[in-house]
Amino acid sequence: MTSQTNEEALESLIEKALVGVQNDSIVSEPMPSYGKSKLFFRGEASDFNKTYAIDERRFWDFLEKTQEKELEKLKRRDSNYKLKILNRLDRMIKKYGILQILRKGLKVEDASFTLFFVSPLPSSSDEVYKRFESNQFSITRQVAYSTQNPREEIDIVVFVNGLPIITMELKNQWTGQNAKFHAQKQYKQRDYKQPLLQFGRCFVHLAVDTDEIYMTTKLAGNQTIFLPFNKGNNYGKGNPPNPNGHKTAYLWEDVLQKRSLAHLIEHFVKFIGKEWEPLSKKMLIFPRYHQRDAVQRIVNDVADFGVGKRYLIQHSAGSGKSNTITWLAFRLIESYPLHNSANRNRGSDTPLFDSVIIVTDRRVLDKQLKDNIKEFSEVKNIIEHAKSSRELKNALESGKKIIVTTIQKFPFIVDGISDMSDKNFAVIIDEAHSSQSGTAHDNMNRAMGSSEDEIVDAQELIIKAMQNRKMKNNASYFAFTATPKAITLEKFGIRQEDGSFKPFHLYSMKQAIEEGFILDVLSNYTTYKSYYEIQKSIEENPLFDTQKAQKKLKAFVEKNPKTIQTKSEIILDHFIKNVINTKKLKGKAKGMVVTQSIESAIRYYQALRDRLEQMGEPFKIIVAFSGKKVVDGVEYAEELLNGFSSNKIVENFDKDEYRLLVVANKFTTGFDQPKLTAMYVDKKLQGVQAVQTLSRLNRSANSLGKRSEDLFVLDFFNNVDDIKEAFDPFYTATTLSEPTDVNILHDLKEHLNSIGVYEWSEVEEFNEKYFRGVEASELSTIIDISADRFNNTLEMDEKQKADYKIKAKQFVKIYCQMAAILPYEMVEWEKLFWFLKFLIPKMVVKEKDADLLDELLETVDLSTYGLERTKIGAKIGLDDSESELAPQNPNPRGVHSEGEKDPLDEIVKNFNERWFKGWNATPQEQRVKLITIAQKMKEHPDYQEKYINNPDIQNRELAYAKIFADVMNQRRRDELELYKMIAQDEAFKVAMQDTVKRVLDLTI
Repeated sequence: MTSQTNEEALESLIEKALVGVQNDSIVSEPMPSYGKSKLFFRGEASDFNKTYAIDERRFWDFLEKTQEKELEKLKRRDSNYKLKILNRLDRMIKKYGILQILRKGLKVEDASFTLFFVSPLPSSSDEVYKRFESNQFSITRQVAYSTQNPREEIDIVVFVNGLPIITMELKNQWTGQNAKFHAQKQYKQRDYKQPLLQFGRCFVHLAVDTDEIYMTTKLAGNQTIFLPFNKGNNYGKGNPPNPNGHKTAYLWEDVLQKRSLAHLIEHFVKFIGKEWEPLSKKMLIFPRYHQRDAVQRIVNDVADFGVGKRYLIQHSAGSGKSNTITWLAFRLIESYPLHNSANRNRGSDTPLFDSVIIVTDRRVLDKQLKDNIKEFSEVKNIIEHAKSSRELKNALESGKKIIVTTIQKFPFIVDGISDMSDKNFAVIIDEAHSSQSGTAHDNMNRAMGSSEDEIVDAQELIIKAMQNRKMKNNASYFAFTATPKAITLEKFGIRQEDGSFKPFHLYSMKQAIEEGFILDVLSNYTTYKSYYEIQKSIEENPLFDTQKAQKKLKAFVEKNPKTIQTKSEIILDHFIKNVINTKKLKGKAKGMVVTQSIESAIRYYQALRDRLEQMGEPFKIIVAFSGKKVVDGVEYAEELLNGFSSNKIVENFDKDEYRLLVVANKFTTGFDQPKLTAMYVDKKLQGVQAVQTLSRLNRSANSLGKRSEDLFVLDFFNNVDDIKEAFDPFYTATTLSEPTDVNILHDLKEHLNSIGVYEWSEVEEFNEKYFRGVEASELSTIIDISADRFNNTLEMDEKQKADYKIKAKQFVKIYCQMAAILPYEMVEWEKLFWFLKFLIPKMVVKEKDADLLDELLETVDLSTYGLERTKIGAKIGLDDSESELAPQNPNPRGVHSEGEKDPLDEIVKNFNERWFKGWNATPQEQRVKLITIAQKMKEHPDYQEKYINNPDIQNRELAYAKIFADVMNQRRRDELELYKMIAQDEAFKVAMQDTVKRVLDLTI
């Protein structure tokens, strides 16, 4: 007899796994996924009532065995009591959905029925355990569900006490059919107005085959949206091979087990919407596989280990992190220790945590998480939104169960929970998105001493707060991030046997992209290289440090208004032709311009605005930056340029009239605008910052038909290798190769002590006074003595001073990061840390050649500027393998090296070779070609009348474009290579036109 490989075989396998070999009696125990529990009942298709969508045998048997007295109340008065109950049940399900019936029961006249007994807690009585076991879980095959067509059947329906909660359509690849196409199509063709398939009757409808599972909570014909319900394979979509059976066996071996179904009913499934809204207007939330898996694994580990552990959950954008955090919060406040728990200070009848604190970004907090948690809460007043430090303190002290606060309050949380050692806390940290969209970010910058152009990274803020004192063991930390840094992995990750660190749970960027929850921002990535021709304006030819000189030259040219004008023209040329005119996202697509500083953002905004006015385009631009900035003697602020307050930027940018957002370190992380499709980057991006910035584009917009191929990144600053290097660590799994070698602190301290900048007695005195809280003036006296030795007394040249200062900075940084996780106390390190923190700002190091380098900028003129496309619309392929982050480099090093010296002539030559590569010609040949083209344009008959003397700016620009085209057409034989580049590359054409125009300006 051959093996069964058809759809029926899969049905039989699932039934056997859940039911065993039985009719209506229990003969064996189920697979031990959530502890011992009796098996399912096997339902009979004939017991299914199509009109009321229930298994009548199981429904009435459950009520008669568990609530006979309540049934008797109705039986005595009405022989037709069953119909009365069914009609009432039907009305309530149609109004509120099956979830409310299972959670809150059913009232019929003076009778009150419980339709599901909740799962027991460790502290529950034997009676609670017995009640839970009295629930009748059942599975029925080939259910004829349609009141119109008796031949319409659903492969499997799962019931709880006769009420349906899950339906399944099964397929088997060996018969040439699969879940993704055939089972989904079958569901879409079903009559979803039939009672069983009506919205809210069941939690979820599953399309299942032996390899994959897809789910939907709402059937709507061809408009039905299915989501993957898969584990993931090789960090991507699908499921891994299963050595013990089908790839999808986790469905019946885990998800459909009785305790798991109970948890779904009690903790996960939720209708989202306003109370007064009809059921049809609400959304039914069912967890994706990784959401449920992450929460369950964390809760199980906490119960087993107890309080005091740290967890890193690396979940990509598109993972549904807000819901995962919400589910986790509610599970944690009901978590109890196992009997073998390492946490001995609480019994199994006492919850592990007194309070759960959720720390997140203000924007997400106000708009999503806070409301989300309230939606999920069945109990009033369980949640406290702590807006101030005082409110946070009161919430902690009063024992509020769930406290929601901002990332800026994290230092107060660390202090507060450490002071309340008699209570236990769970701290959930959503630190992947640092707030950069309001005054909270500005205040955090000022508090940390950061300049207006710098970003305060949320991960760094958290580590900074945690490092200031040893973490008490009365708190567990759960850090959610898509892009963990090395120090975050070391702080929160799980240390492996080989010394590396890995996240506790992973949902990778690769899986999110392949499953369609986010878009691939690297699918259409174009880089540009700036190129310059710099002319000397002086005869002298001094020597300079090549690397530093070129860096300063590039910074000078990039900030020049003329270069920004050129780039602005290219941006608008692309955006209008390829985004606006192509009606992407049904004509609602938007773009973002990412600049390197506030000054650049203001100049970009002005250049783009002026160019739009010249072109007569109707859409508008918004600029975003923090604080105020003086540019060319004028003070600017967001409100002044935009015409509305900063807190209106997000709201207004969502309007159709605003299409471009120019930013300087705002809205590059934690900002979700699904209509964003184009990004223009003129800023160095690397590491986490690159991933977070470019990921602003990846939010899907299903209603607008947004696809990965709609995205476009135009990068003026970075090359493909840089971006690939930034994304690779976070595309699959991120691990830390090894921990930081803390012994380097011994070496650094020994070196710092040996030079004689300070006496150890001064370090001791400083710490004694500092922690006693003396006046700052007394501390200054001690610090100033050491600072004077460093700056004036000791025989040290500038290179030696720089080496010393950077070693001092390294000691402070490394000790900061390691202090919170060291299993031992090093009092001398702690004292030196505080002393150096105050000494370093007063240590003066004069950079060698600094004055000469500043003078360099005055010795060069900007004559021409253009752009060369070096990578056109290509997809950047990322590595599928797991990425390792190297630990922080603790090795002592100096800042100075003997830089290679070149004459200024050689520096200019190298600079041209690197940036000025428009076509195959030497810089001198390029100059000749440009001058020749400019001369021919001046000789054109329309040049004076229609260009030079034309008062209408728009017509003047059109005339210039026509003259340029005429000249290039005339010279196409002499300049065939150049002509082809102009004809084939619109951006190169714009850059060339601008360059020629500047040559004309110089020669008029």
